[in-house]
Amino acid sequence: MTQSYDYVIVGAGSAGCVIAHRLTENPDVSVLLLEAGGRDRQFFYRLALGFHSWRYPETNWQYETEPEPHLGDRRIPLPRGKVLGGSSTINGMLYSRGHPLDYDRWRQMGCEGWGYADVLPYFKRSETNWRGEGTYHGGSGPLQVSRIDTRKLVHEPVMEAARKLGYPITDDHHGELHEGFGGGDTTTDRRGRRSSASRAYLDPVRSRPNLTIATGAYATRIRVENGRVTGLDYVQDGKSKTVRAEREVILAGGVYNSPQLLMLSGIGPADDLRSIGIEPICDLPGVGRNLSEHAGYWTEHATREPITLLRELRADRLAISLARWAMFGTGVLASQSNSCHAEVRSRPELEQPDLQLYFNPARGDAKPWFPGIGERQEHRLSVVACLVQPDSRGWMELRSADPRDKPRISLNLMSERSDVDALVRSVEMVREVYETDPLASLISHEVVPGPEVRGKAAIEQWLRNTLIVTHHAVGTCAMGIGSQSVVDPQLRVRGIEGLRVCDASIMPTVPGGNTNAPSIMVGEKAADLIRGTSLPREEVREGLASAA
Repeated sequence: MTQSYDYVIVGAGSAGCVIAHRLTENPDVSVLLLEAGGRDRQFFYRLALGFHSWRYPETNWQYETEPEPHLGDRRIPLPRGKVLGGSSTINGMLYSRGHPLDYDRWRQMGCEGWGYADVLPYFKRSETNWRGEGTYHGGSGPLQVSRIDTRKLVHEPVMEAARKLGYPITDDHHGELHEGFGGGDTTTDRRGRRSSASRAYLDPVRSRPNLTIATGAYATRIRVENGRVTGLDYVQDGKSKTVRAEREVILAGGVYNSPQLLMLSGIGPADDLRSIGIEPICDLPGVGRNLSEHAGYWTEHATREPITLLRELRADRLAISLARWAMFGTGVLASQSNSCHAEVRSRPELEQPDLQLYFNPARGDAKPWFPGIGERQEHRLSVVACLVQPDSRGWMELRSADPRDKPRISLNLMSERSDVDALVRSVEMVREVYETDPLASLISHEVVPGPEVRGKAAIEQWLRNTLIVTHHAVGTCAMGIGSQSVVDPQLRVRGIEGLRVCDASIMPTVPGGNTNAPSIMVGEKAADLIRGTSLPREEVREGLASAA
């Protein structure tokens, strides 16, 4: 028997959880929320330093790229959350919205209603920020945003080196000054627990009688009759099921799954679909295109003394910290291990920061250890650097008409010379910070990329051999007004009635920060678009977007 709901949401990730929460505020509206993964009750999902749970195959889709043509044909892993909360359940929990100009640029591209003044109210509605309610932050939203405790994380030496080099200093990357070196924020609550989209938005409303949550439910096809969506096919517990949507089907599966489901349903590039045996019902050439991602890399410097977080990973200390976290929600395990969050420009003439640097108080592969047992780990400080305003664009397409086949994905990283040059400059900038006291006095030697990697040509080759991504992909169902746009500014799929896409895939360009907070903002704004309401714009004073 086909069940019927007013709205069917595909994907219980960062945006899907928000939309389910907001739509069911109206008791007269029924919502079915489908999630292909399972529930988010594992212990490590809650732990701030447990984000390495993304390595577990059951928690993510285990996507990877095709051989990347500009990276020596390497395949890049692309973990995406396959669990309630989506990637917000397995991510690093760093809270970063991006720059105001990112959103103003969307408006300039024809996305009316998506400028910074339009989206700021939705960022604020989503959060309870540790700073309290104010011009730039909310104080009563579902998402808990906490300050990273930097007291044991080699924070001050990094900050002092930045001051000596003349970088801007900010105590809030989302306040008056959106660039510079400062402390970071994290999506954890006051007890040191992860504040995922599932825990923030679903947990408080699970008992609503008008909300049905189905896990292990894999969507396979959108049903369309006479140009209008009528429902959805999905598989659950090995059984094929169909659900009817009286009002809308809302895709919130993310940057890879939402375009995949569109194409499986005949909505996408017509010639490509025909080539794999799918009869197109709506020719939308932009589906799967415009893929944008933050390319990044790690650097590591060995320290003269054992001053890094590795000390806290000694087995006995770790056990005590775990107990302290479980009982009191305090200690090193209750917060992210990030010494400093920096947003800077690779060239002074740029309008906004194009680099994001995370200074970390430990090596990238740090792991628990026992005194006198096994190989000794060298104490190192590390930096994760990424290019947040990339020009390179990739694509994704179906491998076959089988819904279980993973899509073909190419990020096409470092295909644009501008991206290569900015990344090379960033390596030199990171080195300059480490060569400046008081940070320099703590360092023994550079480990990665290593002293032998000198000069632009050598750095470029090292980047092509080692480049990674920071899992901030967007753009495959881009919002806009041109022929390549997939959804309009109301997030309605062009050419099909009763169908919207509401997740990171609609972002026409990638914001200059982590994408979890912007995805939650998209969910908040999408819910209002669906309900036919909106929050008033919040204008901010001139010059907010620049540190110059």
